[in-house]
Amino acid sequence: MKLSRIALAGGVAASTVLLIAGPAAAHVSVQPVGEAAKGGYATLNFKVPNERDQASTVKLEVNFPTDHPLSSVTPQAVPGWKITIDKSKLDKPLEVHGKKITEAVSKVTWTADDSEIAPGYFQQFPVSVGALPEDADQLVFKAIQTYDNKEVVRWIEEPTAGGEEPDSPAPVLKLTAASDDHHGGAADDAKEAADTGASAKESSTAASSSSSDTTARTLGIIGIVIGVAGVAFGVLAGRRRSA
Repeated sequence: MKLSRIALAGGVAASTVLLIAGPAAAHVSVQPVGEAAKGGYATLNFKVPNERDQASTVKLEVNFPTDHPLSSVTPQAVPGWKITIDKSKLDKPLEVHGKKITEAVSKVTWTADDSEIAPGYFQQFPVSVGALPEDADQLVFKAIQTYDNKEVVRWIEEPTAGGEEPDSPAPVLKLTAASDDHHGGAADDAKEAADTGASAKESSTAASSSSSDTTARTLGIIGIVIGVAGVAFGVLAGRRRSA
Protein backbone atom coordinates (compact mmCIF):
# COMPACT_ATOMS: atom_id res chain seq x y z
CA MET A 1 0.00 0.00 0.00
CA LYS A 2 2.82 2.33 0.89
CA LEU A 3 4.59 1.54 -2.39
CA SER A 4 1.40 2.33 -4.32
CA ARG A 5 1.16 5.75 -2.66
CA ILE A 6 4.80 6.50 -3.51
CA ALA A 7 4.27 5.45 -7.13
CA LEU A 8 1.12 7.60 -7.34
CA ALA A 9 2.94 10.61 -5.89
CA GLY A 10 5.80 10.10 -8.33
CA GLY A 11 3.38 9.92 -11.25
CA VAL A 12 1.66 13.16 -10.21
CA ALA A 13 5.03 14.89 -9.86
CA ALA A 14 6.14 13.68 -13.30
CA SER A 15 2.86 14.86 -14.86
CA THR A 16 3.31 18.28 -13.25
CA VAL A 17 6.81 18.57 -14.71
CA LEU A 18 5.47 17.67 -18.15
CA LEU A 19 2.67 20.21 -17.88
CA ILE A 20 5.09 22.92 -16.81
CA ALA A 21 7.72 22.05 -19.43
CA GLY A 22 5.18 21.62 -22.23
CA PRO A 23 4.07 25.24 -22.72
CA ALA A 24 7.62 26.53 -22.22
CA ALA A 25 8.87 24.38 -25.10
CA ALA A 26 6.03 25.36 -27.45
CA HIS A 27 7.38 28.60 -28.84
CA VAL A 28 8.27 29.95 -32.26
CA SER A 29 11.49 28.30 -33.41
CA VAL A 30 13.73 28.13 -36.48
CA GLN A 31 15.41 25.06 -37.97
CA PRO A 32 17.47 24.69 -41.17
CA VAL A 33 16.69 22.12 -43.82
CA GLY A 34 19.94 20.16 -43.65
CA GLU A 35 22.61 22.41 -42.21
CA ALA A 36 23.27 26.15 -42.05
CA ALA A 37 26.99 26.52 -42.80
CA LYS A 38 28.83 29.79 -42.33
CA GLY A 39 29.21 31.66 -45.63
CA GLY A 40 26.68 29.40 -47.34
CA TYR A 41 22.99 29.43 -48.23
CA ALA A 42 20.21 27.54 -46.45
CA THR A 43 16.47 27.03 -46.29
CA LEU A 44 15.00 27.83 -42.88
CA ASN A 45 11.67 26.69 -41.43
CA PHE A 46 10.03 28.97 -38.90
CA LYS A 47 7.79 26.67 -36.84
CA VAL A 48 4.79 28.33 -35.18
CA PRO A 49 2.69 26.29 -32.72
CA ASN A 50 -0.64 27.47 -31.37
CA GLU A 51 -0.45 27.72 -27.56
CA ARG A 52 -4.03 28.80 -26.96
CA ASP A 53 -7.14 26.63 -26.58
CA GLN A 54 -9.67 29.29 -27.54
CA ALA A 55 -7.83 31.34 -30.20
CA SER A 56 -6.10 30.85 -33.55
CA THR A 57 -2.83 32.35 -34.80
CA VAL A 58 -3.45 34.72 -37.68
CA LYS A 59 -0.16 36.60 -38.02
CA LEU A 60 3.59 36.04 -37.71
CA GLU A 61 6.30 38.70 -37.93
CA VAL A 62 9.95 37.65 -38.13
CA ASN A 63 12.62 40.32 -37.72
CA PHE A 64 15.93 39.57 -39.42
CA PRO A 65 19.23 40.43 -37.69
CA THR A 66 20.61 43.87 -38.51
CA ASP A 67 24.06 43.16 -37.11
CA HIS A 68 24.51 40.38 -39.71
CA PRO A 69 22.28 41.40 -42.64
CA LEU A 70 21.45 38.76 -45.27
CA SER A 71 21.75 39.78 -48.90
CA SER A 72 19.22 37.20 -50.07
CA VAL A 73 15.91 36.42 -48.33
CA THR A 74 13.23 34.59 -50.34
CA PRO A 75 10.14 33.26 -48.56
CA GLN A 76 8.25 30.30 -49.98
CA ALA A 77 4.56 30.75 -50.70
CA VAL A 78 2.31 29.25 -48.02
CA PRO A 79 -1.27 28.51 -49.09
CA GLY A 80 -3.76 30.72 -47.26
CA TRP A 81 -1.16 33.25 -46.09
CA LYS A 82 -0.21 36.65 -47.49
CA ILE A 83 3.49 37.60 -47.35
CA THR A 84 4.89 41.10 -46.84
CA ILE A 85 8.62 41.85 -47.07
CA ASP A 86 10.18 44.96 -45.50
CA LYS A 87 13.67 46.21 -46.41
CA SER A 88 15.95 48.77 -44.83
CA LYS A 89 19.05 50.68 -45.87
CA LEU A 90 22.39 49.27 -44.75
CA ASP A 91 24.88 51.44 -42.88
CA LYS A 92 27.64 49.45 -44.58
CA PRO A 93 26.90 48.03 -48.07
CA LEU A 94 27.47 44.35 -48.69
CA GLU A 95 29.49 43.08 -51.64
CA VAL A 96 28.06 39.91 -53.18
CA HIS A 97 29.47 38.39 -56.36
CA GLY A 98 31.10 41.70 -57.26
CA LYS A 99 27.92 43.73 -56.70
CA LYS A 100 27.21 46.17 -53.88
CA ILE A 101 24.03 45.58 -51.88
CA THR A 102 22.77 48.76 -50.20
CA GLU A 103 19.60 47.36 -48.58
CA ALA A 104 18.53 44.09 -47.00
CA VAL A 105 15.36 42.42 -45.73
CA SER A 106 14.61 43.53 -42.18
CA LYS A 107 11.26 41.81 -41.63
CA VAL A 108 8.98 39.21 -43.20
CA THR A 109 5.30 39.11 -42.20
CA TRP A 110 2.84 36.30 -42.83
CA THR A 111 -0.84 37.29 -42.45
CA ALA A 112 -3.67 34.77 -42.56
CA ASP A 113 -5.70 35.05 -45.76
CA ASP A 114 -8.48 32.47 -45.65
CA SER A 115 -6.32 30.40 -43.29
CA GLU A 116 -5.14 30.26 -39.65
CA ILE A 117 -3.30 28.06 -37.14
CA ALA A 118 -6.05 26.48 -35.07
CA PRO A 119 -5.62 25.27 -31.48
CA GLY A 120 -3.63 22.03 -31.34
CA TYR A 121 -1.88 22.66 -34.69
CA PHE A 122 1.33 24.25 -35.92
CA GLN A 123 2.47 25.78 -39.22
CA GLN A 124 5.90 26.04 -40.85
CA PHE A 125 6.99 29.06 -42.88
CA PRO A 126 10.00 28.31 -45.16
CA VAL A 127 12.51 30.96 -46.18
CA SER A 128 15.63 30.65 -48.35
CA VAL A 129 18.47 32.84 -47.00
CA GLY A 130 22.14 33.66 -47.60
CA ALA A 131 24.88 34.27 -47.59
CA LEU A 132 25.13 33.36 -43.91
CA PRO A 133 27.79 35.31 -41.97
CA GLU A 134 31.22 33.77 -41.51
CA ASP A 135 32.01 35.71 -38.32
CA ALA A 136 29.08 34.52 -36.18
CA ASP A 137 28.07 31.26 -34.48
CA GLN A 138 24.35 31.97 -34.41
CA LEU A 139 21.63 34.31 -35.67
CA VAL A 140 18.72 35.57 -33.59
CA PHE A 141 15.35 36.17 -35.27
CA LYS A 142 12.91 38.06 -33.04
CA ALA A 143 9.33 36.99 -33.77
CA ILE A 144 5.88 38.32 -32.92
CA GLN A 145 2.83 36.01 -32.91
CA THR A 146 -0.70 37.44 -33.10
CA TYR A 147 -3.95 35.61 -32.30
CA ASP A 148 -7.44 36.31 -33.62
CA ASN A 149 -8.51 37.53 -30.15
CA LYS A 150 -5.98 40.39 -30.53
CA GLU A 151 -3.47 38.78 -28.13
CA VAL A 152 0.16 39.41 -29.12
CA VAL A 153 3.05 37.23 -27.95
CA ARG A 154 6.56 38.59 -28.42
CA TRP A 155 9.26 35.95 -28.83
CA ILE A 156 12.13 38.42 -28.58
CA GLU A 157 14.23 37.46 -25.55
CA GLU A 158 17.79 36.43 -26.46
CA PRO A 159 19.56 33.50 -24.77
CA THR A 160 21.29 34.33 -21.51
CA ALA A 161 25.02 33.92 -20.91
CA GLY A 162 24.35 31.06 -18.50
CA GLY A 163 22.51 29.08 -21.17
CA GLU A 164 19.12 29.25 -19.42
CA GLU A 165 16.12 29.65 -21.72
CA PRO A 166 14.15 32.87 -21.11
CA ASP A 167 10.37 32.94 -20.71
CA SER A 168 9.76 34.21 -24.26
CA PRO A 169 12.84 33.05 -26.22
CA ALA A 170 13.54 34.36 -29.70
CA PRO A 171 14.18 31.81 -32.46
CA VAL A 172 17.94 31.11 -32.66
CA LEU A 173 19.70 29.58 -35.67
CA LYS A 174 22.94 27.73 -34.89
CA LEU A 175 25.56 28.01 -37.64
CA THR A 176 27.91 25.15 -38.50
CA ALA A 177 31.53 25.34 -39.69
CA ALA A 178 32.07 26.65 -43.20
CA SER A 179 32.60 24.07 -45.95
CA ASP A 180 35.44 24.25 -48.48
CA ASP A 181 33.09 25.26 -51.28
CA HIS A 182 29.73 26.85 -50.44
CA HIS A 183 28.26 26.47 -53.92
CA GLY A 184 30.11 23.87 -56.02
CA GLY A 185 30.53 20.87 -53.75
CA ALA A 186 28.05 18.70 -55.59
CA ALA A 187 29.40 19.77 -58.97
CA ASP A 188 32.94 18.87 -57.92
CA ASP A 189 31.79 15.46 -56.73
CA ALA A 190 30.03 14.84 -60.03
CA LYS A 191 33.11 15.94 -61.97
CA GLU A 192 35.35 13.65 -59.89
CA ALA A 193 32.99 10.74 -60.50
CA ALA A 194 32.96 11.49 -64.23
CA ASP A 195 36.76 11.65 -64.32
CA THR A 196 36.98 8.34 -62.45
CA GLY A 197 34.57 6.76 -64.89
CA ALA A 198 36.53 8.12 -67.85
CA SER A 199 39.80 6.76 -66.43
CA ALA A 200 38.23 3.35 -65.88
CA LYS A 201 36.90 3.36 -69.44
CA GLU A 202 40.32 4.29 -70.84
CA SER A 203 41.96 1.51 -68.80
CA SER A 204 39.38 -0.98 -70.04
CA THR A 205 39.91 0.15 -73.65
CA ALA A 206 43.69 -0.14 -73.30
CA ALA A 207 43.40 -3.62 -71.79
CA SER A 208 41.05 -4.70 -74.56
CA SER A 209 43.41 -3.32 -77.24
CA SER A 210 46.41 -5.10 -75.67
CA SER A 211 44.50 -8.38 -75.53
CA SER A 212 43.51 -8.03 -79.21
CA ASP A 213 47.15 -7.40 -80.22
CA THR A 214 48.34 -10.50 -78.33
CA THR A 215 45.68 -12.67 -79.95
CA ALA A 216 46.58 -11.38 -83.42
CA ARG A 217 50.27 -12.12 -82.90
CA THR A 218 49.52 -15.65 -81.65
CA LEU A 219 47.33 -16.39 -84.66
CA GLY A 220 50.00 -15.00 -86.97
CA ILE A 221 52.67 -17.29 -85.52
CA ILE A 222 50.36 -20.31 -85.77
CA GLY A 223 49.65 -19.44 -89.41
CA ILE A 224 53.37 -19.22 -90.20
CA VAL A 225 54.03 -22.62 -88.58
CA ILE A 226 51.18 -24.22 -90.50
CA GLY A 227 52.46 -22.68 -93.72
CA VAL A 228 55.99 -23.98 -93.21
CA ALA A 229 54.64 -27.45 -92.37
CA GLY A 230 52.58 -27.42 -95.54
CA VAL A 231 55.57 -26.50 -97.71
CA ALA A 232 57.68 -29.25 -96.13
CA PHE A 233 54.95 -31.81 -96.68
CA GLY A 234 54.69 -30.81 -100.34
CA VAL A 235 58.43 -31.17 -100.91
CA LEU A 236 58.50 -34.65 -99.35
CA ALA A 237 55.50 -35.74 -101.40
CA GLY A 238 57.18 -34.58 -104.62
CA ARG A 239 60.34 -36.52 -103.85
CA ARG A 240 58.36 -39.73 -103.22
CA ARG A 241 56.65 -39.43 -106.63
CA SER A 242 60.00 -38.95 -108.36
CA ALA A 243 61.42 -42.05 -106.65
